[in-house]
Amino acid sequence: MRLIQLPGQTDLDAFRRACRELVGAGIAPEQVVWEVADAIRTDLFAEQDQVGTKVQTNTPVTLRVPPAFVSLCEKVILHRSPDRFALLYRMLWRMQLDPRLRTDPLDADWMRLEQMAKAVRRDQHKMKAFVRFRRIDETSDPLHVAWFEPEHYIVAATAVFFMRRFAQMRWAILTPLLCVRWDGEALDVGAGVARDQAPAADAGEKLWLTYYRHIFNPARLKVKMMQKEMPKRYWKNLPEAVLIDELTREAPERTAGMVAQAASEPVKRRPRIELSVE
Repeated sequence: MRLIQLPGQTDLDAFRRACRELVGAGIAPEQVVWEVADAIRTDLFAEQDQVGTKVQTNTPVTLRVPPAFVSLCEKVILHRSPDRFALLYRMLWRMQLDPRLRTDPLDADWMRLEQMAKAVRRDQHKMKAFVRFRRIDETSDPLHVAWFEPEHYIVAATAVFFMRRFAQMRWAILTPLLCVRWDGEALDVGAGVARDQAPAADAGEKLWLTYYRHIFNPARLKVKMMQKEMPKRYWKNLPEAVLIDELTREAPERTAGMVAQAASEPVKRRPRIELSVE
């Protein structure tokens, strides 16, 4: 058996190097044990560390895979399943032996990898949608902090979205797995923290709840769809979640009131006059 120890849970470059060495040495998937070192990288853009356990091979290896598999690897490596490395390597090994698998979406390994990638994309979408920043100081350059509980190792990868969206704001996102902090110029990545280290509600939250109450449309409420898009596991970290039960109970009455109101008159517009120039 060959033990491959990767330096980080999402170190795709190290995983790729290990795969090239393993394939070059002719080591089958069932002969490989994958582990991840207990290390946290402090710089998201730093040079990747080397693979912990080396496999000796003198033969340069060119791995032939479709572009879809490369994209799949980028997502699947963020999944929390401990067998993701073994599954990816097994698929890679099989594609080298049977090129037909590169275009077989019904293959069992392909399908499982697609499901894992889908779960990661969904988790990233939830992070972008449900992160709520709270201002924790009153300086001229305040720090905004948010708490989020991801299902997978998506925090560092998804932080790029917040870097672009809030480029001029100092912020930090705390999670149990990993924490990221943006100072306006660089992104720092550190170890995860406990929930009690996240900030409490701030004064701005009251304004947000007032806004949320006013934009809520009871006529468009679909409870099952809402819970599908905003699962209850996220509610405890969303300020507006405290209003959901109340607004849901009031929705039928408010909808009936909207229906009973007289229809509004459309705004009359003056007819357009075409001017011709002789």
